[in-house]
Amino acid sequence: MTVSDRWLLPDGVEDILPPLAGQIESLRRDVMDTCQRWGYQLVIPPLIEYLESLFTGTGHDLELQTFKLTDQLTGRMMGLRADMTPQAARIDAHTLGQEGVTRLCYAGHVLHTRPRHMLTGRTPIQAGCELFGSASEAADLEVISLMLAALRVAGLRRVHLDLAHVSIYESLINEAGFDRDTEAAVFDAMARKSVPELDALLGTCPAGSAGARLRELARVSGGVEALATAREILGGASSALDAALEQLGRVADMLARDFPEVDLGFDFCELRGYNYHTGLVFAAYVPGHGDAIGKGGRYDAIGSDFGRARPATGFSLDIRALVTLGERPSKRSGAIWAPAVDDSSLEGVISGLRMTETVVRALPDDAGVDPADRGCDRQLCQQDGKWVVETLV
Repeated sequence: MTVSDRWLLPDGVEDILPPLAGQIESLRRDVMDTCQRWGYQLVIPPLIEYLESLFTGTGHDLELQTFKLTDQLTGRMMGLRADMTPQAARIDAHTLGQEGVTRLCYAGHVLHTRPRHMLTGRTPIQAGCELFGSASEAADLEVISLMLAALRVAGLRRVHLDLAHVSIYESLINEAGFDRDTEAAVFDAMARKSVPELDALLGTCPAGSAGARLRELARVSGGVEALATAREILGGASSALDAALEQLGRVADMLARDFPEVDLGFDFCELRGYNYHTGLVFAAYVPGHGDAIGKGGRYDAIGSDFGRARPATGFSLDIRALVTLGERPSKRSGAIWAPAVDDSSLEGVISGLRMTETVVRALPDDAGVDPADRGCDRQLCQQDGKWVVETLV
């Protein structure tokens, strides 16, 4: 690297500058305040941990996204977190060790070896909530409702929420009894929603078989009508499938009641996080943005992997993306410009104003600077021996 390009940052890594940095921090605070008003307690996990802890319970879905390095003190491999959910699960299982329901929230940078989507970078600011200790449907509904409340805070006018249930695919693929290679091929085609590939893989499965049901299900997505179609395809196949479909219907009904502005849909090919999710999963989208802006679901297996079995559900958001996509009113109220004058009375006035206002104190080097260029809409002026605030013309 030459002297002339030392300022360059790696691809997908960026500085966040004013005023965007202020907007991101404002939204982060508001989202965390919202979570805390719902009873979620703030935790701040470390940026770096041993790999075993970061990957526990995730089915190694995060392994390719995690930067790895060697701990110079122990020689063990460490990783820079790519997701904060496993950290919250570790905190619940061992650091806190509480009985009953535990609600945790967090916000901070995560690092990815490569962008998850063409519209995202490698250093997203993740915010989220995790609820431990309840396997109830009410817990699932609470977490989804809180995520939608956070999206309201972000100023998102149009939100589409997809609901799915991993038990549906899991039950069918287990019943089908495919060999490992076929199962992997079906999973890959299902995740990519490639109907032609699924037709080629499952076209010879007899009608009514698990394979035929999977092939039909891949064609089903949409609103309430999609759930009705799925019931026709899967009805009576097994008690687990019936229970999953009934849960999707109940949760959708309650969300439609409480969030009538949200467009609800069902995606039975949604296999994101299949290796660690164990029940209801969900993802939120907005028009014109191809990646999910919020996502989550139930992951009851992680607690047992940490040595303390605990049912769990939660969600995460990308604060950076929400600021870009949302329509939040500006909270900027301007600032007050104070002159570079050595006056003890001025110092007292500035100190008093800074209890509630932003005051920018001029320095000798600021001669000729327009206070408006520093974000000021008022200034301190001396009148009749007193310092008063006047509006900048």
